Amino acid sequence: MNPIKTYVQENKTRFINELIELLKIPSVSADAAYAQDVINTADAVKESLEKAGCDFVEICDTPGYPIVYGEKTINPELPTVLVYGHYDVQPPDPMELWTSPPFEPVIKTTEIHPEGAIFARGACDDKGQMYMHVKALEYMVQSKTLPCNVKFMIEGEEEVGSKSLSWFVERNQEKLKCDVILISDTGMISNQQPSITTGLRGLSYVEVEVTGPNRDLHSGLYGGAVANPINVLAKMIASLHDENNQITIPGFYDNVEELSLEERAEMAKAPFNLDNYKKALNLNDVYGEKGYVTNERNSIRPTLDVNGIWGGYTGEGAKTVIASKAFAKISMRLVPNQDWETITQLFTKHFTSIAPAGVSVKVTPHHGGQGYVTPTDSIGYKAANMAYTETFGVPAIPVRSGGSIPIVALFEKELKSKTILMGFGLDSDAIHSPNEHFGIFNYLKGIETIPLFYKYFVELSK
Repeated sequence: MNPIKTYVQENKTRFINELIELLKIPSVSADAAYAQDVINTADAVKESLEKAGCDFVEICDTPGYPIVYGEKTINPELPTVLVYGHYDVQPPDPMELWTSPPFEPVIKTTEIHPEGAIFARGACDDKGQMYMHVKALEYMVQSKTLPCNVKFMIEGEEEVGSKSLSWFVERNQEKLKCDVILISDTGMISNQQPSITTGLRGLSYVEVEVTGPNRDLHSGLYGGAVANPINVLAKMIASLHDENNQITIPGFYDNVEELSLEERAEMAKAPFNLDNYKKALNLNDVYGEKGYVTNERNSIRPTLDVNGIWGGYTGEGAKTVIASKAFAKISMRLVPNQDWETITQLFTKHFTSIAPAGVSVKVTPHHGGQGYVTPTDSIGYKAANMAYTETFGVPAIPVRSGGSIPIVALFEKELKSKTILMGFGLDSDAIHSPNEHFGIFNYLKGIETIPLFYKYFVELSK
C-alpha cells in the first residue's frame, strides 16, 4: 500500500469523526436565526487549518459572514495553490422528509454507498468536500511531502450568493495571489468513473410580486370582477416557455453558445443510462427543450425554473379569499457568454410587460453570476487528470455541469488564475435536498487524490 493510502486508512476513523463534529453545527447562512452557528463554524474551520499545519490562519471580517484564510509557505519561488471552499449550508427544509435529523449526522449504507455514507446537511455540499483538502494538507505536512505553497479561502456565504466574497477578493489580491485555484464543490460521474468539471452555468435569481386589490377580498363578492394575482401570476409564469420548452423572453438566447455536433458527440461519450436516471427520480419520462438530450439540457442549455410560489390562504381548511398579492422565486441557469445582469434586465422588462391591466408587478433581483469554461489543455487540468488516473485506475472524463459557482468567473477576473474543479460527490448525494449525504469512499478517496494533484502540478510547472 502506498504512503497516502496507508495514512488515510490509519486515520480513517478520526477523519470521519472530525467531519461529523463539523456537520453538527447548523451553519445555515440564509437564516439569521443561525447566525451564531455560522460564526462558530468559521472558528471550527480556523482551528482545523491550524491543526493541519498552516503557518498562519485568520478569521477575516467582511460586510457579511467571515472568511477563513490560511496559508502554508515552504518556498516563495515555488508555485502556490489556492483552495476555495465554503462552510455554510443550505436550509434543511422540508424537515419532515429527512429520515434522520439534518444536524445529527449518521452513517448509513446504501446501494450506491455499500461502505456507508454520512447523512447530514452539508455532508457533500460543501463541508465534506472542503474538509478533504484540510486532511490532505495534514497528510502532506506530516509526511513532509508538500511540494509547493498552499493558501485556503473558506467562506460562509456561498449558499446566499457569495456577496462578501467579491468584496474580499477585490481588496486582497496580493494576499490571494496564486498559480491555480482548486475547488471541490462539484461531483463526478460515479465511484468507478471520475470526471473533471470543465464548465459551469451562470445564474440569475429573482423574486416577483404581483399585486391586485389593496386587501384580500371575499371570493364570492369579488370573484370574476377583479384580477386575481395568483391566477395572473400562474398565467404569466406559464407563458415563459413555449410549446418546445424554449424560454420566451426576447433576447434571452442572443449570446447562447451553440456547441458543434462534434463537441456534443464528445459529451455523449460520458456514461449515462436514461432508464436508471428516470428510475432514480421515480419519473415515467424526462422533460425539457426540444432538440436536446438530457445531459445537454442540464449542462449546455440555459433554463428558467420556478423555485417557490405562494400567496393567499394555505392553512388547514377553507378560506374563500382573493389574495391581494402573489409571489414567486425564479432562477435562470445561464450558459457561458450570457451575462447574468443583462438577463436579469431582460427578464424584468419582459415580465413587467406581460402583466395584464388590474395588477402591478415588482421584480427584485437577488443574486447571480457568470458561467465558466476551463480549458482541458492547462497544467492544472492535466495534473488533476493524472491524480484521478492514479487513484481510480482510469482517466477522468471532462464534463460540463448544470450547477453554478459564480465566484469562479470572479476569481479569473480578479486573480487572473484558472480554476480546477475536482469534485468527489455524486448526483445521488441529494445536495440541497432532504437526506443529503456523502459517501465514506468518496470522502477518503478525495483525501487520497488531492495530494497527487499538488505533486503533478509542481512537476508539470517545471
